Amino acid sequence: MLRTRVARVAARLTENADGDFFVDDACIDCETCRVVAPQIFSRSERLGLSVVRRQPGSGEEALRARMALVSCPTSAIGTESKVDLRDAIDALPDPVTGDVLYCGYAAESSFGAASYLVRRDGGNVLVDSPRAAPPLMERITALGGVGTMLLTHRDDVADHAKYARRFGCARVMHAADAGHATRDVEQWVDGEEPVSLAPDLLAIPVPGHTRGSIALLYRDEVLFTGDHLWGTGDGGGLDASSSVCWYSWAEQTRSMERLLAFDFEWVLPGHGPRFHAPGRRMRAALEDLIARMRR
Repeated sequence: MLRTRVARVAARLTENADGDFFVDDACIDCETCRVVAPQIFSRSERLGLSVVRRQPGSGEEALRARMALVSCPTSAIGTESKVDLRDAIDALPDPVTGDVLYCGYAAESSFGAASYLVRRDGGNVLVDSPRAAPPLMERITALGGVGTMLLTHRDDVADHAKYARRFGCARVMHAADAGHATRDVEQWVDGEEPVSLAPDLLAIPVPGHTRGSIALLYRDEVLFTGDHLWGTGDGGGLDASSSVCWYSWAEQTRSMERLLAFDFEWVLPGHGPRFHAPGRRMRAALEDLIARMRR
């Protein structure tokens, strides 16, 4: 997908740190840049938007800032000087853990939601849809394409149809979130029972944020959660919010309780910080969140 907008120096937010990188007033507070380069970008509580907290120091920090620029869904990140983005483009998708990669190239239509590529022998899986950017599609092709696309809920479908056409992948979604934009989805999940998509892939219905929200469990290790569940950002625990619950907070609480039956050590959300906690630490964090939700 070709985008013509570029960040404008004239619209540079006043709370950006002095220097080359900046965020302008097209920011939608999606948190993409703060996930990709948290050492560079932070949230201005006064503005309710992302800003450059400090300018990059090392070459690695500068690369992460460029990756955030490429990934921004509204092209709100810019530089005052001319910057070569080829290394940032080549760095996406970005490894998270094992065979799981973060796609970048967030879509504005999904409010900047994160999407992930899982590389596996039985066919790669794309979790939610990134922007249909040709460089990303070419990189995914080089990584083996896409066999299955899991759409966690109706909000983050973005350019799913373009990916389905490009890769011929089978899309999976819960029937309760079906709509005009997803009428051609190939496989529907129904009810609240988990559905095995493959020996290492389990689709777990988690109604709450939307009626048809789904989490995807990969290898009893990684849980892709859409907008159901995310980290607190300080590495200390898990969180969810009734303020972005479009269906039922009571149902979301019950869905959270059902996740106690599964083992995983990574939570990779569509929005919000990731969370990694091996073994009992993850269960304790989930139990703590459930107790807060019940209150």
